[in-house]
Amino acid sequence: MNSFINDKVLPGVMKFTNSKIITALKNGMIYVIPFIIVGSIFLILGSLPIPSWAAWMNGTGLVPYFNQATNFSFNAMALIAVIGIAYEWARNEGVDPLPAGITGLISFLIVLQPTAPIMSPTGKVLIKNVRHLTGFIDTSWLAGKGMIAAILVGLITGWIYCWFVKSKITIKLPEQVPANVANSFTALIPAGALIVMWLLVYMGFDHFAHTSMLQWIYNVIQTPLQGITDSLAGALIAPLLISFLWFFGVHGSSIISGIMTAILLSNGTQNATLFKAGKLTIANGGHIFTQALLDQFGTVTGAGITIGMVVYMLWFAKSAQLKALGGLEIAPAIFNINEPILFGAPIVMNPLLVVPFMITPAISMGLTYIVIKIGLIPLFNGVYVPWTTPAIVSGFLVGGWKTAIWQALMLVMTFFIYLPFIRRYDNVLYKQEQDNLAAEEANGGAKTEAAK
Repeated sequence: MNSFINDKVLPGVMKFTNSKIITALKNGMIYVIPFIIVGSIFLILGSLPIPSWAAWMNGTGLVPYFNQATNFSFNAMALIAVIGIAYEWARNEGVDPLPAGITGLISFLIVLQPTAPIMSPTGKVLIKNVRHLTGFIDTSWLAGKGMIAAILVGLITGWIYCWFVKSKITIKLPEQVPANVANSFTALIPAGALIVMWLLVYMGFDHFAHTSMLQWIYNVIQTPLQGITDSLAGALIAPLLISFLWFFGVHGSSIISGIMTAILLSNGTQNATLFKAGKLTIANGGHIFTQALLDQFGTVTGAGITIGMVVYMLWFAKSAQLKALGGLEIAPAIFNINEPILFGAPIVMNPLLVVPFMITPAISMGLTYIVIKIGLIPLFNGVYVPWTTPAIVSGFLVGGWKTAIWQALMLVMTFFIYLPFIRRYDNVLYKQEQDNLAAEEANGGAKTEAAK
């Protein structure tokens, strides 16, 4: 089994994980997270569903200002993503990354054609046909709706920009010219070529498809992807893949999140918009599968939701190895870190523990999807909490007290799922420890007799 995994499975997994596309996508999307967290703080403060708090906030007059901070934290996701992805592609290629990131930004803005009508503060339509209207940016495409387009533009721009630079199709100035001036001229030809290319793409979609590239991608690619992921099957497959990769020692959480973050953040952003407007329901277009579902019910306390196993190790284990490891892991588990037991128990490459490790997060996410679908707990409000936020607290922040209670029930459930498997493994380790102890005592007795 080890030979098959090492020779046949791991090389393909690692090749995919370390590919240029996945690396740029995974690293580039990280730049979005801090701003989503900041925007989430203002969203919570301005829209906390407690009547006394809401009345006090409205009385202070701070809500419109908090909304401004929320809007331009959430509604800049696509811009940050396109810059980050192009930047990371160039950085990984050893090319000056900042000009590549800026070129990605300009490229995205070039293909951004306005679609949303201009409205008055009272909701009256002032200008309906905005297709060729200039002088403003349609911010609806700078958030979740434009994420897939931003990813494609960032990847293509980063790749082509680096090809120009590495092929030396640039303007080379004499060494006497200051470095900052020389670098700006290095970017001139690649940036100019890319701007022309994206302009032709913009013209092609406008002339032949009578729509924008962003609108076409949203209709043809992003909406179907959101529909596929925002399903019970999506809620089951994602945690299974994370645990499957972790079983081989590959950081499954990072890989799957890197691939799915764009869709899940887009779902969460739409939920946040509906939540702020007081219209967060499935009927109004709210999504069940957001980043919060994956973080708070798929990887909470660490990949595999191993808190139940840690509780057994700390209070019920007989083997010294598991007892000691449980004492070391309980504190990190509170902050959703479980690498000590993934590699220390170990769970990685351990067939005795692979079954609960894979099915526990799938059951948790599957049941949570169902209870949201039938209305027992609310849709998540689009708030993005740091991944180290302790359980129960994180549940309350993303969905209120009902979600916090449900999260606690899911954590209790993990103990009973892991129990028969970890108890069996504990007995195996305990027997090994007793056998080793008996062997040491026998060796010690033999040495004593020999000395006599």
